[in-house]
Amino acid sequence: SEGISSEGDILDLAVEEKLLQKSGAWFSLNGDNLGQGRENTRQYLKDNPEVKEKLRAGILKKKGLDWLGTVPPDGQGIRVEILKRVYDELLVNARIPFTFHTQLVDVTVHNGRAHEAICAGKSGLFAIRAKVFVDGTGDGTLAARTGAPWEKGDARGHMMPGTLCSLWAGVDWDRVRESGLGTSNSRLEEAIQDGVFTLEDRHLSGMWPVGATLGGGNIGHTFDLDGTDEESLTRAYLWGRKSLREYERYYKTYLQGFEQMELAATGALLGVRETRRILGDYVLNLEDFKRRAVFDDEIGRYSYPVDIHLARPDRESYEQFRKEYSTLRLGKGESYGIPYRILTPRRLTNVLVAGRCVSTDRSMQASIRVMPGCYITGQAAGVAAAMAATQGADTRAISIRELQARLKTMGAYLPNA
Repeated sequence: SEGISSEGDILDLAVEEKLLQKSGAWFSLNGDNLGQGRENTRQYLKDNPEVKEKLRAGILKKKGLDWLGTVPPDGQGIRVEILKRVYDELLVNARIPFTFHTQLVDVTVHNGRAHEAICAGKSGLFAIRAKVFVDGTGDGTLAARTGAPWEKGDARGHMMPGTLCSLWAGVDWDRVRESGLGTSNSRLEEAIQDGVFTLEDRHLSGMWPVGATLGGGNIGHTFDLDGTDEESLTRAYLWGRKSLREYERYYKTYLQGFEQMELAATGALLGVRETRRILGDYVLNLEDFKRRAVFDDEIGRYSYPVDIHLARPDRESYEQFRKEYSTLRLGKGESYGIPYRILTPRRLTNVLVAGRCVSTDRSMQASIRVMPGCYITGQAAGVAAAMAATQGADTRAISIRELQARLKTMGAYLPNA
């Protein structure tokens, strides 16, 4: 869904296309940062200077901006409303048709190929026919309904919890920094023992500057979530909004610099970390992470750690998370390859997947699911779809060398291609 990263990536594909967005903007998680927190984005741009410069040249310089961030020293917080307008203008200027508040509801299949995407908008139901479809739903909805096999959750069906991101006003960031208490769990255990929280959730990602006095919160979890079920999502929204009252008390009472803060907004969309994993021609797995795998059909290199949020709010689950998150990570300059084959669902010849629903095991889904990973797979899927559509080929028949060459001209980091 958030698949736009630089102007060239949507202008260079000379094919007819249409983009659908279920919300009212191309960036919908109010108050979040560029990437899951800041760590993966900072490392990604450091390891991929070509992408960083392309982002600057493609979007920011054209808009008279040096960066979308606001607050030193890292400046990675997104100016959400500016970014929404930038994305709007990029698509309008590229003359790419798109509609907001439009959602996929079904797929018609002819001879094992996706034939029509049945969509719902304010005007009612309508169908879109295409030679090639890219499933960027996050849930693998189109691929699953076309007949691709998939997995979901761990061996017991448990999935990572979601988070309703939040935007807070009135934060004194100078006082926050001077206090040394930080923005997350420095006094969380004390607050739990004092009965502040309904759930003993010890995993608090925290809050980051997204304006002079604004904070973007990756705060709290919605447990027992199934992001493919509307009743489960509804319960998650209700709990997400309710639980923020408890976190507001924690920040105001136990930390410093947050005494005058107030909740300005909650995310237009719930942050869902895990649903379906579409099974493709290759399943990227934890051993690939450990061996820093190299593939002949690489579409990018990646370095974010394995980040499986705890499925239950108890101490044992949190300690397991801490152990995995501290050990299943890569060193400076290290990365693993992302193969094109994780974008090609089994049984399907004209569908590609991108984002967190690509073909991985659960551990690797927890690494690739964040924004830079979605960008890499989305960029490659878009280029590959254009190649397949113009060549009249299925998604497996395109030239990998040509795909890699095109991606490199767009700034993709492919040292092995």
